[in-house]
Amino acid sequence: MAENFFYGGQAVIEGVMMRGQTSLAIAVRKANGEIITKEEKISSITQRYPFLKWPLIRGSVALIEAMVLGIKALNYSASQFAEEEEEQLGPKEIALTFVMSFLLTVGLFIVLPAFVIRQIQAHIASNILLNAVEGLIKITFFIAYVAAISLMKDIRRVFQYHGAEHKAINCYEAGDPLTIEAVRAHSVIHKRCGTSFIIFVLLVSIFVFSFFGRPPFLLRVLLHLALLPVVAGISYEIIRLAGRKESPWIIDVLSRPGMWTQRLTTREPDDEQIEVAIRSLRAVLLSDGKLSPESRLVVP
Repeated sequence: MAENFFYGGQAVIEGVMMRGQTSLAIAVRKANGEIITKEEKISSITQRYPFLKWPLIRGSVALIEAMVLGIKALNYSASQFAEEEEEQLGPKEIALTFVMSFLLTVGLFIVLPAFVIRQIQAHIASNILLNAVEGLIKITFFIAYVAAISLMKDIRRVFQYHGAEHKAINCYEAGDPLTIEAVRAHSVIHKRCGTSFIIFVLLVSIFVFSFFGRPPFLLRVLLHLALLPVVAGISYEIIRLAGRKESPWIIDVLSRPGMWTQRLTTREPDDEQIEVAIRSLRAVLLSDGKLSPESRLVVP
């Protein structure tokens, strides 16, 4: 077992998915109020190919694996919450969903900003300033996108479960008992959140792409795509540093924009949502031997 393993997860439809060292657990509150928990063993491709654990490489691998597991978890939660059992997506449908999500991300955060930059670059002499403007455009698009979807009632509930996930992880990392009362007292903000990772990606991209001048539109888009694994790799290493108890002060400063943005992607959960997050986290902690079955306290 890795001593520096970071527990985490994501909100799903009326539930929370938590990922442990050897398994994941998805807890969903069904329409009738019952909480159902699904556990399954997981393994990373890095176990077969150790070189994929190298710094700057492991970030892209972790991102892809997280996206695949996330889509599967969302698919499962949707089928469980429905009043009637729905057929879950197969491998082809999941692959198509992954591709569509990737294309939407590329279009909104790479192609569209590059198009805007094409229209204004003649008025900005500095390449560094030009890339900074592009980065700000991307961040603005991201914040606007999150603000827009947060108007949807179902998304607001997902954001509440996101807050419940963070509270449960913060409670566990503080060494407090995993009770509703203890978890409720913790923050909905967490340094290793996916929202913070996205902000890191956008900030790191400003630095990386400053070395490539001002290429034409199509080449600019292709460069952004080609260098995305590099940007993701650097961002992953930064967010790992940010997740440590004693991270460098510069990392703490760089973490603040992402933590501010989490105010948009999290909401204060109610006790029932906290209970779901606890159920999911307890399942993976029990599987990893970090929690005794008869206790709610972390095993020393």
